[in-house]
Amino acid sequence: MPEAHRCRSCGSTHSHPVIDLGLQPLANNLLRPEDLSKPEPRFPLAVFVCGDCWLMQITDTVPPIDLFSDYIYFSSFSDAMLRHARAAVQKHIMEKKLGADSFVIEIASNDGYLLKNFVEAGVPCLGFEPAANIAEVAQKNGVATHCEFFGQSTAAGLRDQKGRADLILGNNVFAHAPDTNDFVAGAAELIKPHGWVVFEFPYGVEMIEKVEFDTIYHEHVYYLTLTPLIPLFARHGLDVFHVERLPIHGGSLRLYACKKGVEAIHSSVKQTLEAETTQGVRSAGYYQRFSEQAERVKTDLITFLGEQKQAGKRVAAYGASAKGSTLLNYVGEAAKSLEFIADRSTYKQGRLSPGQHVPIVAAEELAIRRPDYAALLVWNFAEEVMAQQHEFRAKGGRFVIPLPKLIVA
Repeated sequence: MPEAHRCRSCGSTHSHPVIDLGLQPLANNLLRPEDLSKPEPRFPLAVFVCGDCWLMQITDTVPPIDLFSDYIYFSSFSDAMLRHARAAVQKHIMEKKLGADSFVIEIASNDGYLLKNFVEAGVPCLGFEPAANIAEVAQKNGVATHCEFFGQSTAAGLRDQKGRADLILGNNVFAHAPDTNDFVAGAAELIKPHGWVVFEFPYGVEMIEKVEFDTIYHEHVYYLTLTPLIPLFARHGLDVFHVERLPIHGGSLRLYACKKGVEAIHSSVKQTLEAETTQGVRSAGYYQRFSEQAERVKTDLITFLGEQKQAGKRVAAYGASAKGSTLLNYVGEAAKSLEFIADRSTYKQGRLSPGQHVPIVAAEELAIRRPDYAALLVWNFAEEVMAQQHEFRAKGGRFVIPLPKLIVA
């Protein structure tokens, strides 16, 4: 009988296994060559779903201080993220009628890539970012940033210092907070009576349907669908009043919440809940085939790498991403045949990938070194990467997109 796990949201111990990806290193712990003699800790990486509220979550967490205090993911290195952020800010300003008398807070504001658009529009704002190295970059870019982990107590402290916010944003952070009740309580603490909380996160339905198991890593404690979020927000006096589907990150959900009874509940909420029920989100069987599909992706990639090695072909990769780390460590020893991983981020270049220790080089090296194939580890930005790497492709290089089914493009 599978081990029972306690749900971090509702407290139930009625659980069902979803997938086990084995022992994995921290996905953003990129080593320097001189660090190879040091221990590289690995932690269990498995997901279960609560059989009562249907929240997907990892079985074992790593303390946030180990994950986020010094961080190497900078959002500004993605053109797609910058475009998405600018469009989102314009939408929020229009919908919430934000101006010089408003106040916006973003949780996990990274290097200010999103909030700088509010600064340019003359809307007062503040970032909440726990990684000191990234908060420093944001400050230098003119985005006021509070360097601390977000929760109810820190939110209350900020409320006393700065007042409440008209709009609280959280893009790709909601799934990272181990104590999800504390996180939502913090947001409820900080909004004005007619304020909005708007969270964006990769959509758990997309993950299951498209076999996006590589989005699972220790930073992502949760894999979110709307079904378990309604009772979670209600527990803290908040209504989820609107949701939107977004294409970014392989499929995301943008969730709007407010104080109970303040906004009319849009039809999008009912429609999404009904769609999730129809798809099977409230049934254990919905999650069982996910692990089998992930195993097929693994087998196909191992087979492809083995065939290319035997044929004398050279294979590299593009994108030293967290999802890439999950995939390569799930694949295991076969991933060591990759010559290098090309990446635009200057913070990652010169380092080694977690676990498999593949060297990370500048993005330009792909066209210079000209391997026969490049495994696209950031498939969520495939269009952007392929446009940037037109020279590599013009010289005969081909990209390998490993999931949901391996294709060569």
